[in-house]
Amino acid sequence: MATQVIMPKLSPTMEEGQLSRWLKKEGDKVSMGEPLAEIDTDKATMEMQALGNGVLRKIFIQEGESAPLGQLIAIIGEPDEDISSFTNQAPASAAAKADAPVADAPAEADAPIVEKKEEAEEPKPAKPAETETPASGNGSHTPAPAAQPASGRLIVSPLAARMAAESGIDLRSVNGSGPGGRIIKRDVEGLITQQGSAAPTAAKKQTQLRAVPSPGQKSAINAPSAYRDEPASEMRRTIAKRLVTSLGPVPHFFLTTEIEMDRAAEMRSGINALDPGLKISINDIIIKVAAAALLQHPQVNASYQDKVVRYYEHADIGVAVAIEEGLITPIVRAADQKSLSEIANEVRELAGRARERKLKPEEFIGATFSISNLGMFGIDEFTAVINPPEGAILAIGAMSPKPVVRDNEIVVRQMMRVTMSCDHRVIDGATGAKFLQTFKKILENPLFLVV
Repeated sequence: MATQVIMPKLSPTMEEGQLSRWLKKEGDKVSMGEPLAEIDTDKATMEMQALGNGVLRKIFIQEGESAPLGQLIAIIGEPDEDISSFTNQAPASAAAKADAPVADAPAEADAPIVEKKEEAEEPKPAKPAETETPASGNGSHTPAPAAQPASGRLIVSPLAARMAAESGIDLRSVNGSGPGGRIIKRDVEGLITQQGSAAPTAAKKQTQLRAVPSPGQKSAINAPSAYRDEPASEMRRTIAKRLVTSLGPVPHFFLTTEIEMDRAAEMRSGINALDPGLKISINDIIIKVAAAALLQHPQVNASYQDKVVRYYEHADIGVAVAIEEGLITPIVRAADQKSLSEIANEVRELAGRARERKLKPEEFIGATFSISNLGMFGIDEFTAVINPPEGAILAIGAMSPKPVVRDNEIVVRQMMRVTMSCDHRVIDGATGAKFLQTFKKILENPLFLVV
């Protein structure tokens, strides 16, 4: 009997998934428990396993397309089994909608984005104004046009469009191998391999070309800018939803203090000199100090849960990591019970897998407190948005030498500004201030960690 493959719930916060890559193609044999596809969830890329034996008879969702939880995305069955009842019920994928481009051109005089009318004659060399608004921000070369569907439009999967844009590939030069001439991921991958680094260079030249238009382009400058739409990733959509449930409903208030970091920096240098393999960072020390301060101020290591306030026994600290599509916070569990070396190793390992989108849900869901550090980008001070249901998040600025007054003398010290965002339903002003006092005291005198 045929097995329906539906979009699975791969994380507690997942509402829909994006098909990143099929690991099997139609006609391949499939065994129960065997990896079938890679799914982009709201925070990670996870493998979906087959729940039956047989042959992958039909794929309904192509790479780069999204589907809500529970939607039919494929059928596994016997080679000669009748699956017409399933194919009739399955929703049409974007690949089957041959007349739907990624983004239609406006009705006004704007240049098209991925739609191109066929010319009845040989393609003419492109004029400067004609190279301004290609589908994917491609380079300044004029490639030979690819074979197009009868409608005259380029049919492109969202994933292929994004890859082309990032690599400077002109979609008009790509022959689509998908249904109806659709350009899919593997088509763009082939050109990226052939062109190597030439495409990004061409894209850079194209940007320069647009910045210095010719006199004949004056009317184009005054017209509305051309644009292209790309589907938001599952991560970006989830970030948008969670921000709406945070900054609006959660009553934020902010506390800022400045911390002298000379002793913490000396301790870090001393530890790394003893064992260079440890590679302790200032951020590792901040995590350890925050965990120690949280145990002294349990009201901050808490969350508002509608009718109760939940207090946590250990400091599970989320560490914000920037990845290509957004932000994810892998968690250092029980940071209060771990040594600096354990924290350093764990943060490096978690951050590496976060950038590869290989984290498990339990590794990024359920922190009790979070830290966001933008100091490495030269940001002196900022405020961070609380990640519900956590009660607070600490925003870390850059550590830099500044003149300060000590014993009525002006001296230079390594100073760092930190701002704590607090959920006022859980943390009062004085409570947050006392936590920051403790955090500052330990960070300025890190020997308190061993007392």
